[in-house]
Amino acid sequence: MKIGSRIFAPRPFTTVLTLLILVMLVALGRWQLRRADQKRALYDAFDQGTDATRVIDLQTPSLPRYQHIEARGNYDASRQILIDNMTNTGGGAGYFVITPFALAGGGWLLINRGWVPVGASRAALPIVAVSGDARTVHGRTDHLPSPGIQMGHPSELRSPFPAVANFPSHIQIERLLQGASWTGAADVVLLDADQPDGYVRQWQAPGFPPLRHLAYAVQWFGLAVALSIIYVATNLRPKP
Repeated sequence: MKIGSRIFAPRPFTTVLTLLILVMLVALGRWQLRRADQKRALYDAFDQGTDATRVIDLQTPSLPRYQHIEARGNYDASRQILIDNMTNTGGGAGYFVITPFALAGGGWLLINRGWVPVGASRAALPIVAVSGDARTVHGRTDHLPSPGIQMGHPSELRSPFPAVANFPSHIQIERLLQGASWTGAADVVLLDADQPDGYVRQWQAPGFPPLRHLAYAVQWFGLAVALSIIYVATNLRPKP
């Protein structure tokens, strides 16, 4: 193919290799665009979660993630769980304090009362006592924290309490606490920051914001464009 005073004469091997890399770069860019859409929906759900408050009990069906709720009952401070390897927004290491909440009409709910830092050593667990008086709590529905990559089989939860765990599932917690019945409204409730008897609660939608994924997509597409230009430039030769 003649282009001005030069001939475009690509080699088969470089052509195939370039096409494979281009397909990969474009696929990565499109994946980041999809991730941006997912994160945008997640952040919108978090922002809209407090538009209305649902009063929940044992019979409440599963609610949308981040739905604002109200529940009446009392904490069970004798059987709490500390989820290890949690960080706050400043990057400090610590635990999420998960406290069972006995609903007034029967049944159970898990409340995440916030983040506490690790002490001088992991053998010295934080003191997370809380009154068992009747109360009304407010918060957002959420999932229990989960690892990005699951390595091996999680260890079984065991007493004494507070039991320390790495990313326990709701089933594991049920087995440990032996609660007769659990509301289906949510896996866990993130206690509102203005509620008493909580710790550090800087709740936000997890992961990178949508703009970060858009920036990554632009980078992948930019690399695809740059590779195309390099491919054309390196395969233009002077006319014999």
